[in-house]
Amino acid sequence: MTSSPSVDSGEGARRTESAAPTTPVRRAPAGRDRCLDLLRTIALVRVVVFHMFGWAWLTFLFPSMGVMFALAGSLMARSLSRRPAPEVLRGRLRRLLPPMWAFALVVVPLMFVMGWRPVREEGLWWFAELANYLVPFGAPPYPAESGSAGGLLDSSWADQAAGPLWYIRAYLWFVLASPVLLWAFRRVPWAALAFPVALTAVFGTGLVEIPGETGEALTDFGAFGACWVLGFAHNDGMLQKVPRHLTLCLAFLTMAFGLWWASGHPTDEGWNLDEIPLAQATWSLGFCVLLFRYAPSWRELPGRLARFDSLISLANNRAVTIYLWHNLLIMATFPIIDQLWNLPGADAFGTELDAAYPALTLVLVWPLLALVILVMGWAEDAGAGRRPRLWPTGG
Repeated sequence: MTSSPSVDSGEGARRTESAAPTTPVRRAPAGRDRCLDLLRTIALVRVVVFHMFGWAWLTFLFPSMGVMFALAGSLMARSLSRRPAPEVLRGRLRRLLPPMWAFALVVVPLMFVMGWRPVREEGLWWFAELANYLVPFGAPPYPAESGSAGGLLDSSWADQAAGPLWYIRAYLWFVLASPVLLWAFRRVPWAALAFPVALTAVFGTGLVEIPGETGEALTDFGAFGACWVLGFAHNDGMLQKVPRHLTLCLAFLTMAFGLWWASGHPTDEGWNLDEIPLAQATWSLGFCVLLFRYAPSWRELPGRLARFDSLISLANNRAVTIYLWHNLLIMATFPIIDQLWNLPGADAFGTELDAAYPALTLVLVWPLLALVILVMGWAEDAGAGRRPRLWPTGG
């Protein structure tokens, strides 16, 4: 599994008729919560940096995936409390799918150009799998190796480019399940919150093994389902009803369990939460409880943060584009940086260039992302029914 972010932008709140009369549901204020926008931006940046350097400790420092699913769950509950479920689902799918189609329109033909011949290997059934690039109910197909080892891109480029698509699949299923999940949460909140964690304890630990994409989908649902449901609690204001000392106690105990489980189940990548589902589920849940319990609510960014207002708006307006393209663009930095060794006199600075390679990659990926935002970001506006914008730094 790969790390990754959220694709929501945010809408507002009215109790549904199906909510239980005694359920404490707060009325969400109109407008965007800029604190949530800031958290989404931090999560996006952390995802890019993690995929660049692979530092496992980043998954503990800021569990981006759990945070992003929690934010998306909060915004989903907010929308379902305001508008009919079919309208909300249709709107979410329109925001999610067109950017993925734009991504597939570039990447899939490139896979063919670089030698992918799936029909020879898998037969006509492959065409059914290809439909997952249109609506990702399952994992979209891609070649494990593409091109040649000495080519412009590493032979694993397709695997790297398509790796983040698991998040699109997981997000799609969470969106489709949200009306039922929200109905269950507003009746049995603690059971709805605990169920995904229990599911992870069954499927994410190998206690019960379901092979293939079904097993992966269930593992993803369990690992991040509690964070999604926690977003419902955040939207309804229920976290503020729990005594602070109890919130702290439960959150730290949950995170401590996640840390303990990770320590006993390290992977080849060390204590990487993305590869340890039960640790991911519990650490992320506890982290998000603390985050939602103590995070402020801002209509405008305060103080020095205000200077980053435009960048934060851009990141949120182009979250799907940044997420879909960042892995491929990280790989694209390598052949560009390699050209430095072809400059006259570069041999004299070979050691320095080798040492600076990671920093150069980190510097170069951002202008490449900016270029992709300019060229491909319009798909997010088209999906949302807005006039296409090249550089959307506004609300």
